[in-house]
Amino acid sequence: MFNLTKLKIAARIPAHIINIVDNNGHVRSTFLMSTLSHSHVIQIAKSVIPPLHHGMHKGQAGRVAVLGGCQEYTGAPYFAAITALKVGADLSHVFCTSSAATVIKSYSPELIVHPVLDSLTAVTEISQWLPRFHSLVVGPGLGRDEQLLEIVSEVIQKAREQQLPIVIDADGLFLVTQNPDIIRGYTNAVLTPNVAEFDRLYERVLGTKQDPSEPIAMAKELSKQLGHVTVVQKGSHDIITNGDKVLVCSEEGSPRRCGGQGDLLSGALGTFLFWSKQAVDSNNESCGIDQCGYTLCAAYASCSLTRLCNKMAFRENGRSTTTTDMIAQISKAFITLYEKN
Repeated sequence: MFNLTKLKIAARIPAHIINIVDNNGHVRSTFLMSTLSHSHVIQIAKSVIPPLHHGMHKGQAGRVAVLGGCQEYTGAPYFAAITALKVGADLSHVFCTSSAATVIKSYSPELIVHPVLDSLTAVTEISQWLPRFHSLVVGPGLGRDEQLLEIVSEVIQKAREQQLPIVIDADGLFLVTQNPDIIRGYTNAVLTPNVAEFDRLYERVLGTKQDPSEPIAMAKELSKQLGHVTVVQKGSHDIITNGDKVLVCSEEGSPRRCGGQGDLLSGALGTFLFWSKQAVDSNNESCGIDQCGYTLCAAYASCSLTRLCNKMAFRENGRSTTTTDMIAQISKAFITLYEKN
């Protein structure tokens, strides 16, 4: 085991060098890190958030789609979709199996739920909706049914053709591990593996096990081998890289790791990816997003928000903290990070 405490400086101060130290106090790895401080990246994130005004119409702040949800797993797509709304998207859709739709609808009247994922015409029906969306979140509650995975593979290809930003998590990562080419070279995609998912994906793509003493180097190498797809390696510190640039998010969270926390991150990313890409597409150079890239900016903003939600929820609920408690903190956490001077 390695102590990653010193990774904090990469996100907190304009540090050039960062060390990873083993439990005996010996420096095992030294990395040249981004010179962007935590406050600098947060400021960039603030600048891409669309200001609210009375002239806006429904949909301008984001239309996000979640691809996932089956009979066994209905909570995950709900967590992702409702988070996209709570962060600030205007509309949030869920494309799930017919057996999951009624359950997911019952969780919230604010979600638009399509019971088509297991239909014979799933690819056609979902593809017709894709031009209306600003981002796609793939994987929460998807399951590993071969037919569903084949459908999702085809939908990802359709989304790529339209240059739609894609977040891939959970069983979506299982799909990528089975066939890395479905996402290889698509730089509008963000993968969000946890430790176990990262290990499996790394071994599949590079043909060898990763070196846990070199987490940043391993994340960068995986991203490069996938054609500079952005990778968010979740852990005690979140390592975010496109193979060239690296950001490390060490916003304080809590010791509590509740099921569904990753779905919250995925939903937040769905919204922030649109906002960040919109800043790039509008040539908003003043926001400074070119300093880190739009996918890294969105990922860092989402990781910071998720961690602060976790911290706030844990402060109130302690060991009994669940993802529902974290979602209840999104408004306060968002204001703290992105709306206070």
